[in-house]
Amino acid sequence: MEERGAERMEEDLSGVATQESPASEASVGELVSRASEQLTTLVRDEMRLAQVEMAQKGRRSGIGLGLFGGAGAVAWFGIGSLVTAAILGLSLVVAPWLAAVIVGVVLLLTASALAMIGRREVSQATPALPQESMQSVRRDVEAVKEGIHHDRS
Repeated sequence: MEERGAERMEEDLSGVATQESPASEASVGELVSRASEQLTTLVRDEMRLAQVEMAQKGRRSGIGLGLFGGAGAVAWFGIGSLVTAAILGLSLVVAPWLAAVIVGVVLLLTASALAMIGRREVSQATPALPQESMQSVRRDVEAVKEGIHHDRS
């Protein structure tokens, strides 16, 4: 039975009949059955492709959102440092506040860099549609339409 499946697959791929009846001798029922099997295989393959593509986009979105979260945490510490710097600057008017300002600015610059990287990652993951799968399905539909049009003429 597996041999017969391999022969059928060979026929499906090459378009040439093997041991089963050639396409010119096949009954309408056999042709409809073959078309149904090929369509089922095509739909399953397209669904697998869509799943893989969506998983990749999900991972990219997760990385981008994680970087946004990191940017928020770093910005929070930057704000805390700037608040500390303001307090120290106003209370002592000496060098310790300058050190706190420098640390706060560095933390905020780091936060902005993380936010920009996160934004880029999220933008690369959108739109959240399986674009490659959709293009493949469109090509398949066009091929079927061309085949039907070609058969009618």
